[in-house]
Amino acid sequence: MQYESVKPTELSILLIDESEDRGRMIEMGLRESGFQNVSRIVHLKGVASEIVQRDPDIIVMDLGNPQRDLLEHMFHLTRAIRKPIAMFVDQSSDEAMLEAMEAGVSAYVVDGLRKERVKPILDLAIARFRSFEKLRQQRDRAIEELEGRKLVEKAKALLMTTHGMAEEDAYGRLRSAAMQRNITIAVVARETIAMLQPQMDKERKS
Repeated sequence: MQYESVKPTELSILLIDESEDRGRMIEMGLRESGFQNVSRIVHLKGVASEIVQRDPDIIVMDLGNPQRDLLEHMFHLTRAIRKPIAMFVDQSSDEAMLEAMEAGVSAYVVDGLRKERVKPILDLAIARFRSFEKLRQQRDRAIEELEGRKLVEKAKALLMTTHGMAEEDAYGRLRSAAMQRNITIAVVARETIAMLQPQMDKERKS
């Protein structure tokens, strides 16, 4: 789901709340705020498979006053979910709030969830999720680029050692192969290492 191209009120929402009365009230608040595609789970057993099956755009968890083991379980679950998550609790500690943020919870709200707070909090959760996703993608690209450079350097060194090539020529061979096959130079470098490294290891042992 590309959240930038979709109005918040068009998103599908999964509400997780074990309290029938409270969940019904929150669902009403969501619908009054324009969120029409709302489904609700009233039990936490098997909640992970339910989330996978329903594949919502945003998740609202109203946990009331959860025990510590339940909070830890839900934090563990949210780490594996790449979606905006708004979590509501009646009371919390600073430690739990920090863990929620580290677990990827987009909005962690203490003092419960009231109907009139639903829309602005979900807007905030979506905005934070967008920001975190952008940062994560930038980080992943940086890591990928760094790993790619390391592979290229290693492949160049192997070509220089096994074929007696100059550094410029070794890089030229990798780059040329990448262009001919329309793949990245990092992929060519990984293949080159896989081909030449065993040969180098064998020569060192002999």
